[in-house]
Amino acid sequence: MPKIYELLGYPVSDDSPEVIESRKRAFCPFISDTCDGGGNRYMSDIDLKEHLELRECFPGMTRVPSGVCSIQISDGASPWIICPRRLLYMGRKADEAIIKGETQTKLLEKCNYPNGTLVGIWAEAKVKYANEDDDTDTSAFDYTFDYVMMPLGRVSKTEALEATGLEWRALQKNLRDSGHTFALRNGETYIEDFPIGNPVIIEVMTSSTSGGNKRKRSCIPQAFKDCMLGKHHLAPGINYRQVWARMASQLIVKSQAAMAWNGKTIWVLQDLLADYISSSTALDLKKFISEHTDEVNILAFSYGNNYKQPENAKTVSLSDSTLYAGPIRSNNGKDVQPCFQDIVLASVCPPKNVLITALTKKTLANRLTV
Repeated sequence: MPKIYELLGYPVSDDSPEVIESRKRAFCPFISDTCDGGGNRYMSDIDLKEHLELRECFPGMTRVPSGVCSIQISDGASPWIICPRRLLYMGRKADEAIIKGETQTKLLEKCNYPNGTLVGIWAEAKVKYANEDDDTDTSAFDYTFDYVMMPLGRVSKTEALEATGLEWRALQKNLRDSGHTFALRNGETYIEDFPIGNPVIIEVMTSSTSGGNKRKRSCIPQAFKDCMLGKHHLAPGINYRQVWARMASQLIVKSQAAMAWNGKTIWVLQDLLADYISSSTALDLKKFISEHTDEVNILAFSYGNNYKQPENAKTVSLSDSTLYAGPIRSNNGKDVQPCFQDIVLASVCPPKNVLITALTKKTLANRLTV
């Protein structure tokens, strides 16, 4: 029967004083802040005014997210991660997170930024584009990226206008609203922390659950409540097909877009999902194991055997990782190579200035030096 494996950052079995105190604050060690339910599971939040018994577990709080990090389908099996924060977090408090140096470090290695590069990170960056100059062209691009990473630098007003294709009034408003600063030097306006260079798009793909059964109390909020209270609990299962379908619909499109901008996309997921993809589709990822990135990139992390004997007061390490990388299209010659062409290509890729314009509207999620 499916059970919760990790609750608010730590294995359910961990009842050390440090972890008990951490759970009272609904603290997430992966984001170094109060759990946000993974950022998109607001329907699973619990109103503590309606659950007085659970309220005693979270003194001083009125609402609490259902902080389920991972689910173990059966005894002894490797857990499935269902919270994207547990797999990879690159937001504003990443430098403070307890697990800094694990998945973030491995990801940055694959980005190949020169040492000392100042990199900007934007979360949930939406890029929308349609060719307004051609009424007969119905192609469109409308996607949101989990994270966009680009080197930061000081640029002149002239350079910023050229990069975005905007008029100064519109660009200035975007920059001010997103927290940028300006400096006047020798009569020229300069903008600090402007996106320059080539982007790395990061997509974090964790597993979906089957939804659960209210009668059996296997819905996420019910499982969370029962687990927090030390009762027998039953968690929902994993919806393997939905996870793969969600990823497949965007894998090539987002990779193709990054290539059009002289960058790359890296999909971050768990080894269990990579194995499922290989076993249920014609795409055998084992043929794409690589040390270097390519047109399509998948970075898969694994618990290894760390989940079997977790240490108290410590998060379980995702110490193992594998990079799968390869071309979108197969060679047209006689020697046909494996590729990721099984998924439909994007109908259109917007110009790079559309991406930069979208980023100027967003406040930086983080700044770091690598």
